[in-house]
Amino acid sequence: MTLVDQHVPVLTWTEPEGIAVRGTLVVIPGRGEQPAHYERFGRRIAADGYRVHAVTDPTQDAALTLSQITGQLAGPQVPAPRVLAGSDTGALFAAGLAATGQIPGLDALVLAGLPAAEGGPQADRRAGRGTWDDELDTRTACPAHRARLAAVGVRPGALYEAVPPGWAERADLGAVTQPVLAIHGADDPVSPLAAARARYAAGPAELVAIAGGRHDVLNDVTHRTVAATIILFLERLRLGAGLPVIAIRETPSPVAEPALGQGR
Repeated sequence: MTLVDQHVPVLTWTEPEGIAVRGTLVVIPGRGEQPAHYERFGRRIAADGYRVHAVTDPTQDAALTLSQITGQLAGPQVPAPRVLAGSDTGALFAAGLAATGQIPGLDALVLAGLPAAEGGPQADRRAGRGTWDDELDTRTACPAHRARLAAVGVRPGALYEAVPPGWAERADLGAVTQPVLAIHGADDPVSPLAAARARYAAGPAELVAIAGGRHDVLNDVTHRTVAATIILFLERLRLGAGLPVIAIRETPSPVAEPALGQGR
């Protein structure tokens, strides 16, 4: 791995003034991404009272990322629940940390775009068919996020790089004891939904598929729906690790028709 500048900052978005903080979420970027790519996501989650930190891409410096995560989650003063949210290889990294018990006091995981077995766009890239426009199309259909990826400097071609050795094995979802919310684009070309569904079957995850969603599902066109799904999960988590249901879908009972001869 290439070591990155040790002064790469952790970006933080805080709850609105006058609102009591409701928990802590640490976001782990995917291949080639930077913390700044999660500004829109961080602001939206923080607006509901959750403190959000975005750390370094662990494929560039896993030790630095781990140090940043523990720095944000360690200590009794950190508002609970304490949650890791990872995208792409960030999701693998988060699952690996949870499965091996490296983050004391961790309460839950949010995993987005968890990589499946290598294939698809990686094979296209090796065959010389993967352009920057192809990569953007693979990542997201959101025009605002596409512009941000170009402006803030995602590393071109990063999405086609192989997952670091051993990460998939360490991310043993069967060994994760914390609640897991899994969010996956139904049209993810990097990690097909069927393959992700099979991986999540090994653990305790609640899997939510996002219609039309691509690989960067936290920042795709349905980012508002995804953020709302995460907030509902966090609110349930605050009630306990059993995730008690808050919003209950009810089917209204049909109004009984009066018998013949009775007035209405």
